[in-house]
Amino acid sequence: MKGINLNKITNNGKAFYLAYDQGMEHGPIEFNDENVDPNYIINLAKSGGYNGLIVGKGIAEKYNKEIFRSKVPLILKLNGKTSLFKGEPVSARLCTVKEARKLGASAVGYTIYVGSEYENEMLKEFEEIEREAHKLGMPVIAWIYPRGKSVEKEKEDDLMMYSARIGLEIGADIVKLKYSGNLKALKKAVAAAGRCKIVVAGGIKVEEKDFLKQCKEIVETGVLGMAVGRNIWKSKNPEKLSKETRKIIFY
Repeated sequence: MKGINLNKITNNGKAFYLAYDQGMEHGPIEFNDENVDPNYIINLAKSGGYNGLIVGKGIAEKYNKEIFRSKVPLILKLNGKTSLFKGEPVSARLCTVKEARKLGASAVGYTIYVGSEYENEMLKEFEEIEREAHKLGMPVIAWIYPRGKSVEKEKEDDLMMYSARIGLEIGADIVKLKYSGNLKALKKAVAAAGRCKIVVAGGIKVEEKDFLKQCKEIVETGVLGMAVGRNIWKSKNPEKLSKETRKIIFY
């Protein structure tokens, strides 16, 4: 099979995604009176020049017309979990590839908690999703997050590099991973991922100057781009910060 075309969700070989799946993953405590409204985020995705909006099934369904009108490519997250359950992490499928296609998705995403006792279940489900999506020519993004009792004593740098390699080995087109803070390790992760592209998660909210500095460092390692969320839509001026971040990524 030839490689899947990423042109719909990239621009000049770079990616800048706005992530908005935190409502389920973390709870509405992440939101204020403005960003709690999906329409606010959809408008930001358009005005901020993003080439991908990451949401779950419910928002994709109920705000489908607005997403379509924005012309920002939809990346539909197919599985999810809440922060309420404290056992070994597992993320259940909530949407099918077929449903994602009907909703106009340009790509689909799926989280795998490697190291969890449920790892095998998620890997198997990812394989099924990947096969179906690739038959339709849709890119698949794997959120690879090492979590669970088995990895509690492992080093973050090693886990980040391992996550990148897992993305390549399971056939993901893009692997979304969390940055350990070590640039040298991230460069090794890029090498470990081979022809699987890396998108780095924006992470928790930090000072804007620190966020932009980190973005510059990350981009220089050869990653495809970034998937930012809280650092942008929790900003006092998210549109301005979006444009500043975009300039860094598409230097």
